Amino acid sequence: MSAQKSKPTSAIGALFGFVGFSVLAGLLVTIGVTPAIAVAGMTASSSIGVFESIPEYIEIGKLQQRNTLYATQGGQQVPFATLYSENRVELSWDEVSPNLKTAVVAGEDRRFYEHGGVDVTSLVRAAVGSAGAGELGASGGGSTLTMQLVRNIRIAQSQQLPTADERDAAYKEATTTTLDRKLEEMKFAIGLEKKYSKDDILLAYLNIAYFGDQTYGVQAAAQHYYNKSAAELTVPEAASLIAIVQYPDSRNMSTPEKYPANKARRDVIIKSMLAEKDIDQATADASLATPVESYVVLTAPSQGCGAVTVPSAAYFCDYVKKSIKDLAVLGSTPEERQTNWNTGGYDVYTTLNLDLNENAKAQVDKYAPATESNFQLGSVVDSVEAGTGRVVVMAQNTTFSETSSPDRTLTSVNYSTDRDYGGSIGFQPGSTYKPFTLIDWLEQGHGIYESVNAKPRTFNMTIDGSRGNKYTPKNDAGEQPGQMSVADATAKSMNTAYAAMAEKLDIADINGVAKKLGVHRADGGEMHDYASSILGTADEIAPLTMATAYAGIAAGGVYCSPIIVDNIKDDKGVDLGGQPQSCSQVVDPQVAAAAAVAMQGLWRNGTGVGGLPADGYPEIGKTGTTDLKDQIWIIGATSKIATAVWQGVADGPKKSLRSYNSPNLAGSTSYATARVQYFKAVQSVNNTVYPGGAFGEASGAVLRGSGVAVPDMAGTTPSAAQALLRGVSLAYEDGGTQPSALPAGQVIGSDPAVGSVVSKGTTVKVFTSDGSGAAAVPDVTRQKVGDAVKSIGGAGFDTSKVSVAGFTPGDGKNACQVASTNPAANTSVAKDSAIGLTVYGDKDGNDPGNCA
Repeated sequence: MSAQKSKPTSAIGALFGFVGFSVLAGLLVTIGVTPAIAVAGMTASSSIGVFESIPEYIEIGKLQQRNTLYATQGGQQVPFATLYSENRVELSWDEVSPNLKTAVVAGEDRRFYEHGGVDVTSLVRAAVGSAGAGELGASGGGSTLTMQLVRNIRIAQSQQLPTADERDAAYKEATTTTLDRKLEEMKFAIGLEKKYSKDDILLAYLNIAYFGDQTYGVQAAAQHYYNKSAAELTVPEAASLIAIVQYPDSRNMSTPEKYPANKARRDVIIKSMLAEKDIDQATADASLATPVESYVVLTAPSQGCGAVTVPSAAYFCDYVKKSIKDLAVLGSTPEERQTNWNTGGYDVYTTLNLDLNENAKAQVDKYAPATESNFQLGSVVDSVEAGTGRVVVMAQNTTFSETSSPDRTLTSVNYSTDRDYGGSIGFQPGSTYKPFTLIDWLEQGHGIYESVNAKPRTFNMTIDGSRGNKYTPKNDAGEQPGQMSVADATAKSMNTAYAAMAEKLDIADINGVAKKLGVHRADGGEMHDYASSILGTADEIAPLTMATAYAGIAAGGVYCSPIIVDNIKDDKGVDLGGQPQSCSQVVDPQVAAAAAVAMQGLWRNGTGVGGLPADGYPEIGKTGTTDLKDQIWIIGATSKIATAVWQGVADGPKKSLRSYNSPNLAGSTSYATARVQYFKAVQSVNNTVYPGGAFGEASGAVLRGSGVAVPDMAGTTPSAAQALLRGVSLAYEDGGTQPSALPAGQVIGSDPAVGSVVSKGTTVKVFTSDGSGAAAVPDVTRQKVGDAVKSIGGAGFDTSKVSVAGFTPGDGKNACQVASTNPAANTSVAKDSAIGLTVYGDKDGNDPGNCA
């Protein structure tokens, strides 16, 4: 709401003229508002009909107040942010200084405790004084405190309407003075006096009045201008506050230039307090002699997410603020919730853990400083409790600021959330998207120990039942793998292996897995069913969304929507509840457990080696890097908490994070390389609060899937090999001949190799012998060792594989001669076979020496 601008209380004569006022006064006498007062020439006329058509009562109602956000710190709930539409704290009667109570009556309505809501005597004086002065309105002073309260109530009600247009129209209506409006004000004032006690009305006025500089009610005003409670105000302090209400813009104490105007009105109020015997002469003299500047301690309101007590929580605060429309406990519609929030007075107990958030912020600033000068580096850490969806960490490398600035370290954009909740359009997740292909692979009956052909090539993808979508991906480091298991492909994040998996699936089903784990575009658009989506390059997704999805996998396939509010108390301390946990089993527990087995390989022999916290808790994980290396991810999760770490180019030209080193790290360590240490530094602390346990145990059948092992076909004929393969639902392909010791035409091997677990229907290349790889071992008995080696080499064998295998007793004459060979003479064996020589030694079979 814009600053409430009050006019001096009533210049009735100026508004209506003496004749109009005579009608008004006559009306009041006629309906018996006050004891009959003879006022010559005054008649009620038809105004009585207008008066009687006005409703009898206006409710004081609930005033707009502050809302306070709480988070966990040191195991306790502590306040960290204050949010409000109007800076107001509503007080009870005992919480207001007696000096304030007497000052407002003495300064604004000295007959407050005598009249019934409308003071005809004051009205008459105002009108007569105006006419006598020759200038209507010169004498002022016609509205009672009760009438002023009515006007303030109407203003407060105007600001609780759902739309800006409605609020502006209602505010204008509440502040425009007409005869009908004044009649309505009087009628409502009379109704208030009938329904509420004088003290209730006075307290409501003190709580609702505007005190300038965006401050409402005496408590907020006392805190703002004096840095103290309204219960502690002295006479001059109380009088200075009441001095503001007639002219809140010019008499407030926000700047020294306004002190003289405030003092002038303050002194009038102090003298009135003396005249009413509220204070004695000595107190009045001392108060009048006190300079305004001696007690003003201007304190900026700590309102808004930019003024959080823990700066690392600013973006989470803004996320809560933008999520008010979703909090069902505040109302049945988004509009009602926002209206109730604007009215305020709520204590909101959030899911945030300030201790963990502070650690995450320290790591964000260390590993990905917003001061990076080569490009606009963004980074966040988001942690979500598995099994509940509670967001416990949301840290960002920039400083929250509501205003735009050329300083790239300042921004209101929350990189963690969707566009509607923070202004970010998300980021490509890269290979952190691969677990959704893995889960679909398992759901379709495949296993993590099945092998796939990861050779780079063009893959023929199926999208929503339509085959023929060509896709030719590359591996991150240009690797050229062949057959590899799905578990190994997951650990090493091999793109071509995952393309081979996806070739046996449907892209639409893979994206369907992502969607049931809560994955969606940050801009609210539809997910793209592109072939490239399997590698996380089709859609921009918020880091919080990815963290929540991984929490679902870690929780055994139970996805929980993210929640940020555990409980809300209203201004009476009544528990309203928070966001209900919305969890459902979206992935079979056995499938989730099998996926967890594969995803733990990241830390052992994959792309995340060095990133596993050294605390013994099992952890799944996946890294992700976009094609241009401008977005770098690592996401990990125990069975209790999932953490997503993202860093990337937030805006501007794309830059490779592998080409720039973090200035805060020793040596030449790029942002991309440091991600494993970055994650470890965050998750190690998270795990002290959320210690994980074992993941679910997958059965052997799920781990193996419906894959079959390639049978041993060595030594068989091609036709026999075809029959063996057909018997286990595999296809035969002639792989050609290769050198072998086996007779030409016999099967010598296959690709995938014997024992490899592959999907049913997989084509197996079968290789046969060309017969060129064998030779007969020559008979070298009675030859000296050196001559025997030459003879064997001459037969086509590798002499480096010929060796003396042992000695046998001799007769002295045959020492160092070959007694036999292994394999035996004339045996056909592979030319690369090892050949052992048994040599004659002495009579005891010992080495006679010098037999080389």
